[in-house]
Amino acid sequence: MALTAGIVGLPNVGKSTLFNAITKAGALAANYPFATIDPNVGIVEVPDARLDELTKLVQPKKTVPTAFEFTDIAGIVKGASKGEGLGNKFLAHIREVDAITQVVRCFEDENITHVAGKVDPISDIEVINLELILADLESVDKRYAKVEKLARQKDKEAMVEAPVLEKVKEAFANEKPARSVDLSDEELKTIKSLNLLTLKPMLYVANVSEDEVADVSNNQYVQTVRDYAAKEGAEVIVVCAKIEEEIAVLDDEEKAMFLEELGIEESGLDQLIKASYSLLGLATYFTAGVQEVRAWTFRKGMKAPQCAGVIHSDFERGFIRAETVSYDDLMQYGSMSAAKEAGRVRLEGKEYVVQDGDIMLFRFNV
Repeated sequence: MALTAGIVGLPNVGKSTLFNAITKAGALAANYPFATIDPNVGIVEVPDARLDELTKLVQPKKTVPTAFEFTDIAGIVKGASKGEGLGNKFLAHIREVDAITQVVRCFEDENITHVAGKVDPISDIEVINLELILADLESVDKRYAKVEKLARQKDKEAMVEAPVLEKVKEAFANEKPARSVDLSDEELKTIKSLNLLTLKPMLYVANVSEDEVADVSNNQYVQTVRDYAAKEGAEVIVVCAKIEEEIAVLDDEEKAMFLEELGIEESGLDQLIKASYSLLGLATYFTAGVQEVRAWTFRKGMKAPQCAGVIHSDFERGFIRAETVSYDDLMQYGSMSAAKEAGRVRLEGKEYVVQDGDIMLFRFNV
């Protein structure tokens, strides 16, 4: 399930440094030997302690984590929506991603110039967000001109779509993204074809200095970003991109020691991957046998046959049932046989909604 978060940011905010950390981290993943599948796409493993515990329990021949893609989006400047700088390339790339990770500079460094001449994270955010809104407004205006005319002629579909477009246009007039508009699932379907940039979920990454990463309580820039993000219900991850680039090449033991010395419990990159995963409504189920213990990505709300299809289309086509146990139950009883004896292993059918942490064995017949 190739879902991608696009990394955006103004020049000199640390976007490229963070992406370098992602590609270096991906390069260490044995199952993904080529971390960069395109010049601007990096693959990283999704950190999950449950996979480690399952490996200890089952002791398989190999363990395969699930992965996540990050796309390094072309740089953006004011006027991108009108084609300024690499604006057209920026907008084309961002239409292809599922979520947006916006890197914001929250550090002072006289050796690194800021495109606007001063460090002002809120101004930086507003530049990017406004360019996305302006690009969407152009798309909505073109669509609305056609739909309004049809609505006046009593076209049923147009009469449904026109009010939705009006709601979105009103948000844009107030410099608010489309995701801020309270739209029902049906209303979202009517504008899905527009692929609006501002409907994509947004995550903010506050890039701080090496001295502040362990304790950002005195960093006012980070607080302003958190306040801004809170207004739109977005999450903020604090990282030091420079440190992330340094530790990305270390093995797990060295990495743990380095983070401990810095007073950090979890790397910013691991936090970013988990937050991006959650942002897209993704979850993980596992398959566990002596040959392989593996994590699989699925969208929350998917039913058992669809999840079987993540492994292979034949599994979905010929789905019969899924032998299922929760991660917590398996850990509690210590083995599949003990979990079965305790009645914790279930046979689930086609209507079962798979839960995060389920361990599944699919029965199918093609």
